[in-house]
Amino acid sequence: MTANPGLPLAPLGPQRSLRETVTESLRAAIIAGSLEEGTLYSAPALGTAFGVSATPVREAMMDLAREGLVETVKNKGFRVTGMSDAELDEITEIRLLVEPPIVGRLIGRIPETAFPRLHTLAEAIVSAAREGNLAEYLAADRAFHAELLRHYGNGQLVELATQLRMKTRMYGLRSLSESNKLADSAQEHHELLDLIEAGDAGGAEALMRRHLGHARGLWATGDQEPQT
Repeated sequence: MTANPGLPLAPLGPQRSLRETVTESLRAAIIAGSLEEGTLYSAPALGTAFGVSATPVREAMMDLAREGLVETVKNKGFRVTGMSDAELDEITEIRLLVEPPIVGRLIGRIPETAFPRLHTLAEAIVSAAREGNLAEYLAADRAFHAELLRHYGNGQLVELATQLRMKTRMYGLRSLSESNKLADSAQEHHELLDLIEAGDAGGAEALMRRHLGHARGLWATGDQEPQT
């Protein structure tokens, strides 16, 4: 089926290039389930919804196709790719194997001068959550975790974790935002930094496991409790 104007897309912000802004908004809509799996979307229809031409939409969709979030349909548009429960399980399993242990090992690796910037990034996540801006929320969340993991000193790990984060579908994210519960979850980023600053490796790793559990629990389905 093909979608038409009147799509549930957030307004575009001015802080990035048009292509980047459209890409972030489309990515957020896909991850949150606002753009539905299996549905065919045309660049002109999406451009109309955004109030822009079809060109930046096509460019953004090509970026998202490289991420595996959409597939191109020749002369028609782009179809949002599906993700099964098994695939979500696999992604979550990999992230749980990688990210929590690394967070625990960050103790002593992050200089004191780096924490103000990390807290600024964490606050950007909280602010976006309070405003209900899912595109900004996901962009800030990605930036925070990439910056945090970067202090471990393994560029390949940062790239892998970022790619997996962008693939994860959080179908309950919009309902969390609409029920004002997303900001509570966003506060976990500050809590994580506080544990790392305090030198609590075990606490930081446990919190990261709980944080990632949202991706397969409540955020992934919209009707389950987060898994730990």
